[in-house]
Amino acid sequence: MTAANEHLTRTIADIAPLIERRELSPVDLVEAQLARIAALDGQLKSFLLVTADLAREQARVAEREIAGGRYRGPLHGIPIGLKDLIDTAGIPTTCASPLLRDHRPGANAAIVERLEAAGAVCVGKLNLTEFALYGYHPAFDPPRNPWNLDYWAGVSSSGSGVAVAASLCFGAIGSDTGGSIRFPAAACGIVGLKPSFGKVSRHGVFPLADTLDHLGPMTRSVGDAALMLAALEGRDERDPATRSDPAVDYPAAIAAGASGLRVGIDRAYCAADTDPAQTDATARACFMLRGKGVEIVDIDLTGITAAADHWLAICAVDALLHHRRFYPERAAAYGPVFRALLDHGTQVTAEEYARGQRARQAVTALFERELQHVDCILCPAAPSPAMPQADFPPQQVAPPETVPPLVRYSAPTNFSGHPSITVPNGFTASGLPTAMQFIGRLGDEATIMRVAAAYERATEWHRRRPPIG
Repeated sequence: MTAANEHLTRTIADIAPLIERRELSPVDLVEAQLARIAALDGQLKSFLLVTADLAREQARVAEREIAGGRYRGPLHGIPIGLKDLIDTAGIPTTCASPLLRDHRPGANAAIVERLEAAGAVCVGKLNLTEFALYGYHPAFDPPRNPWNLDYWAGVSSSGSGVAVAASLCFGAIGSDTGGSIRFPAAACGIVGLKPSFGKVSRHGVFPLADTLDHLGPMTRSVGDAALMLAALEGRDERDPATRSDPAVDYPAAIAAGASGLRVGIDRAYCAADTDPAQTDATARACFMLRGKGVEIVDIDLTGITAAADHWLAICAVDALLHHRRFYPERAAAYGPVFRALLDHGTQVTAEEYARGQRARQAVTALFERELQHVDCILCPAAPSPAMPQADFPPQQVAPPETVPPLVRYSAPTNFSGHPSITVPNGFTASGLPTAMQFIGRLGDEATIMRVAAAYERATEWHRRRPPIG
């Protein structure tokens, strides 16, 4: 057990070979993981449910299979957490709302099927904002940032970000409708990959706004995100939006390095309405990438913030579609933030929604134009590092006009569907992570991971762990 404890803060890529060679027991690893969760999550609140019995059984199965020569790959025996809007057969899936407190799905989501096929171990269901927006229902405690418990942990996939950063699981699944993989990854100092729209099946996942929703991995390294994406991606007829991209050897792509790639940056976009700590860290990253043979190219993203201006209208109308069985009849059961979203959706006019769709087409065309000249685009992951939780109360309803500045870096790729990977790129003077994102061509996760991994190899930010535990 002591040996297993020593591995908990490492990466999947570090420990998978030990498991394959039977130098590390999946059973011992899971027991150590469950003990760490029990010791730390009382204050962090990253889990809504710890599935200890399931995890132990899956670990025993993994150990027997590996001993029998049936090693399934790098996720075999690895503790993984699931955001609690992902269906798990016979296990509660609540979306952090009393409306679904007793909901026990009859079947697993497609993403759970893929994780089980890869031999991963589910250690629990992770905390989130109510129905994956930005506010928490009063009946649920919000997760707490492991770098500073009094600070914001990101929004919707906050439990996933906290659990990975605090080494309560080696990887987690997040969802991203307007930044909910990238905000928690940035706030908690980890890697968050929002793949291309349709890269990962959303079958069996409760939607926020299914024309904007993406699923993806949250990990402690770019290499781990690549290992998880390889297991998760693929066509699924149950989700008609899924893509049929050819398989890519992501670890091999990452190993090729980033020399010769062209990275575009709009410096005005990266600075406007943005905390200088984020802007400065992104500028320093450009200097570092040049040293790795990457060409930094100035580009023009004028007009990109139109996505942020129209995001709320599209999200609110799409959300109404999925809440017909609860809203408006049970409106009082929602927390104030999500109820306000649905109320807003009833006020959006057809013209406003149509203008949002036109903005969506324009933003997509803007990305497509610039990505003809560069291999990927660099910008901050969020307008600021994590803010004090007192400045962002869990049940505070944000006026509609305050939303666009918050999602200026995230909403554009939810509109366009382009892939984006968030990586830590420094720390503020007060010890909070800063972060940036690389945006790539549709279906080309390999290139953004190549650049992100090259940056990672040249720095030490991803190796830092929160001062907890």
